[in-house]
Amino acid sequence: MKKCLIILLLMFLLGCKNSKNDVLSNDVQIQNNNISQQSISLVLKENADLTINERIELYRTLKRNEADAYNFENKDEITMYGYGLLWDNKPGEALEVFKLIVEQFPDWYNAYDSLGEAYFNLGEMDLAIKNYKKSLAMNPDNFNAEDMIARINFPNKKPITPSEKFAKIFPVEDYKADLDQLANKLLEVHPNALKFISKSNFWKIVNEKKAAINENTTYAEFSWHCREIISSINCSHTSNNFSQDWDAMPIQLLFPLDVRWIGKRLYVIDACTNANKVAVKDEITKINGLPVEDIVSEIYKHIPSQGHIETYKRHKFNYWATAMIPYALNFPKRFSIQIKGQKAPVILNALDAYPSFKEPFTKPCPDNLCLDFKDNKTAILTISSFNYYPWNNLSEFENFIDDSFQKINQNKTENLIIDLRFNGGGSAESSIHLLKYLIGKPFAYFLNIDAETEEIMHQPFKKTYKGKLYFLIDGNGNSTTGHFMAMAKYHNLGTVIGEELGSNHFCTAGQTVLRLKHTKYQYYVANTTSQVAIKGLDDSKGILPDYEVTQPINDYLNNQDSVKEFALKRIQNQ
Repeated sequence: MKKCLIILLLMFLLGCKNSKNDVLSNDVQIQNNNISQQSISLVLKENADLTINERIELYRTLKRNEADAYNFENKDEITMYGYGLLWDNKPGEALEVFKLIVEQFPDWYNAYDSLGEAYFNLGEMDLAIKNYKKSLAMNPDNFNAEDMIARINFPNKKPITPSEKFAKIFPVEDYKADLDQLANKLLEVHPNALKFISKSNFWKIVNEKKAAINENTTYAEFSWHCREIISSINCSHTSNNFSQDWDAMPIQLLFPLDVRWIGKRLYVIDACTNANKVAVKDEITKINGLPVEDIVSEIYKHIPSQGHIETYKRHKFNYWATAMIPYALNFPKRFSIQIKGQKAPVILNALDAYPSFKEPFTKPCPDNLCLDFKDNKTAILTISSFNYYPWNNLSEFENFIDDSFQKINQNKTENLIIDLRFNGGGSAESSIHLLKYLIGKPFAYFLNIDAETEEIMHQPFKKTYKGKLYFLIDGNGNSTTGHFMAMAKYHNLGTVIGEELGSNHFCTAGQTVLRLKHTKYQYYVANTTSQVAIKGLDDSKGILPDYEVTQPINDYLNNQDSVKEFALKRIQNQ
């Protein structure tokens, strides 16, 4: 089923572990700037007691009589409603919704793709192929339709596994043709592809990667070349999910230590199979004779981030270091390291089990949303996600925020810490709802790119928070989190503590999911511009903290939350 779209819509980043194009739409619009309209999908969900025909008639009635009140033009949202029925084992009802979508959007290739999937689930293979073929004819890039036609026609054919593809060698000309296709599609689809890199420098990278191809180039090496080209345009919504590369790597090729890049130094945090050779907290200065800083700099070229923000890259490197180091070193058969203070290099043993990622500290909030009163003066509001949408679960976020501020006001809280770390983004609606408690005057949120103004003014709630505000941020903060913090910074809402945020006021969002012709390399390209209605901030930098606080290695190893402790001490001292 089309699982990746849920992640694309809800999580900002980008992709899922399945190499199949399991997406609802190859053109996913993450932000809907016309947030004054009500969700038609939510209306249909709220009327689940009606028959599917009655719900569709309700849709038609509302469109005839109240067309401007609902977001009838949001193709992805109504399609998500149809897939919700499909995933709820109601393929017959989903079929009727997808028929409605074809009727409403007859020129949209994905409408026929979805209709094909409904027929596929109902066992109507002739009708499934008919609609998949129509979708593919309308959009030759819709490789999901291509794959489904092949799946129906050849049900017993087994797809190549990630590990098999990892070592596969394609013809040189196929590699080069795919690199040209990748480059041209990035420039074609991305609305700001050359915002942070010149056209000449972009093509210089492409041509360098093509020159590096030879008759022995494996798919794994080719994928690393693609990653550098994608990352060169500096857009966090344009990427290839590294989990696919991780899944493909044989365990014996992984770097056999768990490490963290902290303050321009690489520390061992788990010796894994090398406990008799390496100690936790050892600092690695070289790997296979190369300075660690050079290796990390090379890896950073292959990690997409917004503008020139490196904090986001650091978090991604720390998450995937075990696999990214081998990619950067072209998959050596063994690893040696130089440890600071020791003369002789250490030859490492290979791993015998996959390491597990460890967070910088144990999160006190197990869920995305928590409210914790430290004392009668200070509260901590943790928001680890804005992943709440009108057509799905926005009410959950709104109810939590409303209840939290009722308690905060009743408690006469003087200091409120809003912890936004690990927040990868989500909906504008959730961000705006929170801002209505913090900004004491009407405010615009989205910038109309054409007119450079926004007509929609959002009214604050009657009881906005009047105490002192503190915001905790990190390099993981992406997408809508950048929008939210840009508004907080612009309106001078409070003190910002932590590290440079992984995003800012400017965001190239949405995603078109694409695949290269010969190698079947899959990637995601941003397709819309989404910017909040403020000026004066640097597009190339993340939101900067008033107090830069990072976690040193000792605090990491002792599971201490350095940033939160700094905020609490500052409040105490004041």
